[in-house]
Amino acid sequence: MQKNASHVRSAASMLPVRSFLILFLGFAVLPYVLQLLGLSLNLGTEVLIIALFAMGYNLLLGTTGLPSFGHAAFFGVGAYAVGVLGEHGFGGFFPSLVGAAVAGTVAAFLVGLLVMKKRGIYFGLLTLAFGQMFYIVALRWDEVTGGETGLTGIKRPDLFWLNLSDPMTFYWITLLIFVVSVILLWKITQSPFGSLLTAIKGNEIRTQYLGYNTIYFKLLAFMISGTFAGLAGGLFAWHQYAAYPETLFWVQSGNIVIMTLLGGGLTSFLGPVLGAAVFVGAQDLISSYTEHWMFFFGLLFILVVTAFPNGLPEAFSQLYSKCRGRNKPPAAQAKAGG
Repeated sequence: MQKNASHVRSAASMLPVRSFLILFLGFAVLPYVLQLLGLSLNLGTEVLIIALFAMGYNLLLGTTGLPSFGHAAFFGVGAYAVGVLGEHGFGGFFPSLVGAAVAGTVAAFLVGLLVMKKRGIYFGLLTLAFGQMFYIVALRWDEVTGGETGLTGIKRPDLFWLNLSDPMTFYWITLLIFVVSVILLWKITQSPFGSLLTAIKGNEIRTQYLGYNTIYFKLLAFMISGTFAGLAGGLFAWHQYAAYPETLFWVQSGNIVIMTLLGGGLTSFLGPVLGAAVFVGAQDLISSYTEHWMFFFGLLFILVVTAFPNGLPEAFSQLYSKCRGRNKPPAAQAKAGG
């Protein structure tokens, strides 16, 4: 029995290898696909950064069941951390990224201490309120954040002999950070700690009866999610050479929720990556025709979520099943049906 159980765990841990390879190979050829389509490489870099943000967020929503509606605060704090460190002579690659991650962690810890005892919609609304508080601070604290103008002129540092000002080099470095982060997040979700977070999502009260301090573990998950959000925010500051208050605004928090749900993040580990790619791609495509792109994307989101509660993966799965059924010979279809 024990041998079979260990075999099942081993198989489960190996299950996503093919999906990971497809995902990473897809991002490896993405720059060349964008060149063939005449699109900017910056679009691919933005997809990677936002996907990293969404993956970290899904540790809360998809794994732990915590609907944070103010998560852009930690993303924005990471962006500002890179800008502030650069202004004070600590703009190197590793100090900046570590500073961005730590800033996201600390901000998440402070917010988590105040909201973690709440549940459901109350938890979500409190995170939204605190997120807006961070936005107001960034908007008004001119001496540190630059106020409405933000921190502009942020420079990408060199990494050893690599010039990150080159778009292709920066894309590959971002992809490397994304790959390492996704692997770390997978290890976290598959660990005993991740299993406990899943149990909290399923039934927090029952988990408490088993002797676990669920407040502590939820706070820890909140901080880890904030770490990846801050890391993504730091990369985003380099991506746009600036840190603006808009990165902390509640709209950004809403966008990350939409991406997670659209990609099927509640049931799929890699779903947020798909959601981020569709969101950023649709934004770039539709906004080239109209400034009201969010209206049309909203219609698409409503359609997908209404028809397919588990997001785009469910839609693709059903479409594949229908196409496969149509391509079967009539005898095979009759055999399958009867």
